[in-house]
Amino acid sequence: MMCSGRAKAQVAAPQHGPRPLPLFLDMLRSETAAFPERLAAVMAGLRRYQDAPRATARQAMPAPHRVGRARLRDYGGAGRDVVFVPSLINPPIVLDLTPETSLLRWIAARGFRTWLLDWGAPTPADRDLDVARHVSERLLPLIAKLDAPPILVGYCLGGTMALAAAARAPAAGVATIAAPWHFAGYGDAARADMAALWRAARPGCEALGLVPIEVLQTAFWKLDPARTIAKYEAFAGVPPDSAAARSFVALEDWANGGAPLTFAAGEEMFERLLGEDRPGEGRWEVAGAPVNPGALTCPATEFVSTTDRIVPAATAIGLPERRDVAAGHVGMIVGGGAKARLWEPLADWLSAVAEAR
Repeated sequence: MMCSGRAKAQVAAPQHGPRPLPLFLDMLRSETAAFPERLAAVMAGLRRYQDAPRATARQAMPAPHRVGRARLRDYGGAGRDVVFVPSLINPPIVLDLTPETSLLRWIAARGFRTWLLDWGAPTPADRDLDVARHVSERLLPLIAKLDAPPILVGYCLGGTMALAAAARAPAAGVATIAAPWHFAGYGDAARADMAALWRAARPGCEALGLVPIEVLQTAFWKLDPARTIAKYEAFAGVPPDSAAARSFVALEDWANGGAPLTFAAGEEMFERLLGEDRPGEGRWEVAGAPVNPGALTCPATEFVSTTDRIVPAATAIGLPERRDVAAGHVGMIVGGGAKARLWEPLADWLSAVAEAR
């Protein structure tokens, strides 16, 4: 695999690929067994992805506030503080993926002091930090460093955690995006599959003190294996130098990257959230008490994807104010219609909350 050589700012990255690759190949064989032409197209798309030039990584934004390995990254802007809380799974950079698809920079340019919570990369020494303690021992101390209670915007599991934070400390408002709460909404079959995956992975994860990204990626892929294969098949036909190709590469690099979870966070996610649906049953405790979304005293809204396989609409929180988004889990953040479907409605809601406070 040769370097492009077209620009010094770009390098070939043949090490890039779906993680875990053996599972991807098993899924590929299953999905294309009767369609050899599809197999050829997927392999062509995979090779194109591996060979694609990568832009030099942008420098991370400054982080004036830190607690442990977590930090608040400052995206600038003026006005009410808005803290974006990403999931613990996959890198937070999806909210600032490319200059053209950066929700954070777009919000900062619209009159909000914009912050991104970067959870950092855990080590085995952090093994006992579960999801709830990420809220109480990382998120809450960080937002307490700001001059006034911020508006919290949480994406995916970060939305679940942002809601818990708003229930435990003063917040000007909380918005969740594709955030699961009623985990029973995944359905019995999907939950059984994820429970079996965790039973197999748990001993190794416990020994490591960490849950590798490959375990988490396996769980996601099992929710929609056909789509995982089809997107590489479609990529084979995308013009190599197009914006669509650059967007695909950036998004797949994000999806296949990221730090592991702490063992306790993985244990809580698979056993008490997915397995027992403690949030949905009102039994998920953060900072010593159950979290009740209905008892929030600040403005709250949830943006729910109607086509999401990663966080199905059936898992939504059930807040009185809900906005349905006709885009997938990631598409609602960085897709071609994201600005009209999510960014602008979110900015309108933020403006209304800021003006009312």
